[in-house]
Amino acid sequence: MPPVTRRTTQRSNGGNVTPTKLHQTVCLLLGYVLDYFRDAGYTHVYVLTYQRYRASAYNVTSSSGGRRPGQPKRQAVKRQRSASPTPQPKSPHHDHGKSNDGKHDGSPLLPTKVSQYWLMKAEPESRVVKGIDVKFSIDDLAAMPKQTSPWDGVRNYEARNIMRDRMKLGDLAFFYHSNCRTPGIAGIVEIVREGYPDYTACDPNHPYYDAKVKSKDPAKWFMVDVRLVEKFSAIISLKELQQHKTGALGGMVLLNRGRLSVQSVSPNEFAFIKELASSCSMD
Repeated sequence: MPPVTRRTTQRSNGGNVTPTKLHQTVCLLLGYVLDYFRDAGYTHVYVLTYQRYRASAYNVTSSSGGRRPGQPKRQAVKRQRSASPTPQPKSPHHDHGKSNDGKHDGSPLLPTKVSQYWLMKAEPESRVVKGIDVKFSIDDLAAMPKQTSPWDGVRNYEARNIMRDRMKLGDLAFFYHSNCRTPGIAGIVEIVREGYPDYTACDPNHPYYDAKVKSKDPAKWFMVDVRLVEKFSAIISLKELQQHKTGALGGMVLLNRGRLSVQSVSPNEFAFIKELASSCSMD
């Protein structure tokens, strides 16, 4: 440890050191010791604490820098608050159908928390396979407990991949009546459970049993659970949709690849068809 330079203290009242001067002297000597430890790299929290206390209470700082007795105080610098984050622009989904004043401008309204839209086909008329009727209409879904049902029996790889990898909770899908007298969109369902193995593929008694699937590993095929959101007052028929193939529905998968049982729908297509359903209900 380097030698400590002693400072002479002033005495009064018969040679006694006044308590204030004694306290200041002890703190000064203590400061030199603490400075040594700090310069040696031992910056423990108690060292820093005592240094701050000594400097603020007795105007004494270390020889390595800072304010000394007689030196003017530094101007306090006010800590500026961090700037508030720049507001992020809202998604077009959230303001769709609204003008700048917040009123509806007449364009189709879209759900605010949905990122994906789909179309799912089911057969609303009776068809018996292996002694079991595979009929499933939007009315059958409405009659289910909580209006919710697994969407099982899909045996197409592309449709399976959509349900397994792409469908998410909260997505909306058109319920499409297929393989019937008047095919078309009957309403809207919501995805309430994401893809999971379709156990019906392992059931020999099920109409869509797959003999190549092992009973302990049904993960070849997948399904989702859907819940009824809305039944349209009138079915939007396939013929009516085809009338817009050269316009708003020109790129719709249904009108270009009709056989796919589960397919994607763009937000604009979904909004347009919703508008068609609304106009039909008014009529």
